Amino acid sequence: MKKIMVFAPHPDDDILGCGGSIAKHAGQGHEIIAVYMTSGEAGSHTCPSHELGARRENEARQASSLLGVKETIFLRNPDGFLEYNQDNMIRIISLLREKRPDLIYLPHQLDGNEDHRVTSKLVLDASRRSSGPWFQQCGSLPWEVKTILAYEVWTPLQEFSYLEDISSCMEQKLKALRLHSSQLQDIQYDEAIQGLNRYRGIMGGKGQYCECFQVLKIDRQ
Repeated sequence: MKKIMVFAPHPDDDILGCGGSIAKHAGQGHEIIAVYMTSGEAGSHTCPSHELGARRENEARQASSLLGVKETIFLRNPDGFLEYNQDNMIRIISLLREKRPDLIYLPHQLDGNEDHRVTSKLVLDASRRSSGPWFQQCGSLPWEVKTILAYEVWTPLQEFSYLEDISSCMEQKLKALRLHSSQLQDIQYDEAIQGLNRYRGIMGGKGQYCECFQVLKIDRQ
């Protein structure tokens, strides 16, 4: 059994970027932990932020449960103002050393949202620091993440190195995404991601629906 951590800038990014892969991992008996950098409280023009943050966390718990995620963690950084700073670095290194994942998913470094790009840099740098004999305040035992995959959300990847056939899990992915009802009121993310995954499947020739990733690190053993 593998342990997998999925880092999402906001609730629903995990499903958009790798929801089908999450469902496949869960179906294979792997343990999955979802970590949300913010609670997405800025994602509405009408709903007060404190109410929306709580609602989106609840939506994320329901969607994660449907996909088979074991644990959800909310770091509650301010939505739209996520920072690359010491506090966030310490929290992520500590999580990596505590949970000891074999594989992590994160947004790709050029995704078209600042919170996504900051998440990518934070998690990638934390994974490097986690493996070394440094930062006593983050736990005494270093941990090396063997495999790191970067997913696409706002900006489709121009270069990718891995395709995952999610055809058998596409409906499950869409059902999970539709549990994020607060975000589908104004933008049809479900239709957008279904179209993107269908395009990846057709053009990649690997399945009816596919998710694609940049392989940033891989376990060669």
